[in-house]
Amino acid sequence: MTVVVIILILLALLATGTPISIALGLTVLTYLAVFSSFSMEIVDIVSQRLFTGLESFPLMAIPFFILAGTFLTEGGIAARIIRFAISLVGWMPGGLAMAAVLACAFFATISGSSPATVAAIGSVMLPAMIKHGYPKRFAVGVITTAGSLGILIPPSIVMIIYAVSTSTSAGKLFIAGVVPGVLLAALLMAVAGITAKRRGYPTLPRAGASEIRTSFRKAFWGLLLVVIVMGGIYGGIFTPTEAAAVSAVYAFVAAVFIYRDLRLRECFRVLLSAASTSAMLLYIVTNAMLFSYLLTSEQIPQVMSEWVVAQHLSPWMFLIAVNVALLLAGQFMEPSSIVLILAPLFLPIANSLGIDPIHLGVIMTVNMEIGMIHPPVGLNLFVASHMAKMGMTEVSLACLPWVGVMLLYLVLVTYVPAVSLWLPHVLGVR
Repeated sequence: MTVVVIILILLALLATGTPISIALGLTVLTYLAVFSSFSMEIVDIVSQRLFTGLESFPLMAIPFFILAGTFLTEGGIAARIIRFAISLVGWMPGGLAMAAVLACAFFATISGSSPATVAAIGSVMLPAMIKHGYPKRFAVGVITTAGSLGILIPPSIVMIIYAVSTSTSAGKLFIAGVVPGVLLAALLMAVAGITAKRRGYPTLPRAGASEIRTSFRKAFWGLLLVVIVMGGIYGGIFTPTEAAAVSAVYAFVAAVFIYRDLRLRECFRVLLSAASTSAMLLYIVTNAMLFSYLLTSEQIPQVMSEWVVAQHLSPWMFLIAVNVALLLAGQFMEPSSIVLILAPLFLPIANSLGIDPIHLGVIMTVNMEIGMIHPPVGLNLFVASHMAKMGMTEVSLACLPWVGVMLLYLVLVTYVPAVSLWLPHVLGVR
C-alpha cells in the first residue's frame, strides 16, 4: 500500500507539469507530512539527505566528463571526427549515413552524453546528408538514433549514476559497455547501409590513403582521450572519477593549445555552460537520492524482492518486466531519474535471481537509449527538432523505424548476457 501511495503522489505532481527533480523532493515531503509525524527530526533528516546525497566520490566524475565534452564540442573536434569517419566509410552504399553513425560512436567515447552527441555530429552531418540527396526524415532518424550511443559507449554518465545508486564498479560498467556499444554501432551502420542501397541513396568517392592518414592525424588528439580514460582505468592508474578529472584537463589542453580552436578568454563561457548542465543534472540526482532514501526506509525494495521470490518468477520473466517498466518510465522521465529510482528497486530482486548487476546495468542503459528517441520526453528528439527545424511529431515519426531496431537489439542484450559480461570477464576487471 505504501508504494502505491508514493507512486500516486509522484504521478499527481508530474501530471501538473512539475519538473521531475522538484516532483521527487515534493513527493518525499508530502508523504512524510501526511503519513508520518512531521517533526524537526524529520526536517533534519530531509535536509541532511539533500546535502549528503551528493557526498559521493564517483559522482564527481559527472561534472568533469561534462566539462571535457563541452571543451571538445566547442573546440571543433566533432568536425575532425566526422572527416575521419567519412574517409573510412563514405564510399560505401549509404556512406554518409554510415559515417554519421561512426562519427557518433567516436564522439560518444569522449562526451558521455546523447544530446551532446546529437548536437555536435548533427550540426555538421545533417546539412551534409541533405545536400547530397538524402531525405531529410531519413537523415534525422539516423543521427537522432546514433546519438543515443553517447550513454552506452564509455565514458557514460548514465553508467556512473547506476554505479553510484547500486554501489557497483563504474570501471567494470565502462568495460562492459564497450562490446554492446560497438555491436550497436555496427548494427545501425548495417541497417543504414542496407536501407540506402535499396533506396538508391548516393555514395561518395573512395578516399585515398593520404586523406585517411590526414583526417586521422587531425582527429587523433580527440580520439586519444578514450585511450587515456579506458587505458588508465583498466591499467589501474586512476579510478573512473580521477579519469574524468584527467579528461577535463586534457580536453582543455587539446582545445586551447593543440587545436587552438578556443581562446583562453572563451574558456569562461565553456565553464559556465558545463556548470549549468552539471548543476541541473546533480540537482536531479540529489532529489532522486532523497526519494530512494524514502523507498529504502519504508522497506519497499525488500518487500518487492520477497514478493517476486514468492511468485517463483524465472529470471527471463523478471527481465521482461524490467524492460516493460523501463520503457514505460522512459516516456515520462529522463534517464538519470529513472536509474536513480528504479535501479535500487530492481537490484535486490536481480541478485536473488542470480542476475549479474553489471548485466542489469547495461540492460537499463540500453532502455535509456530507447527512451531518448521516443516521445514525449525523448531528449534527443528535442535536440534534433531544433537542429532540423522540424516538428516533434515529424521527428518522432522519423525515428520510429529505428525504435524497432533498438527494441530488437534490447532483446539480444537482455537474453545474451555474454554481450555485456564477456569483456569484463576476459580482462578480469573487478
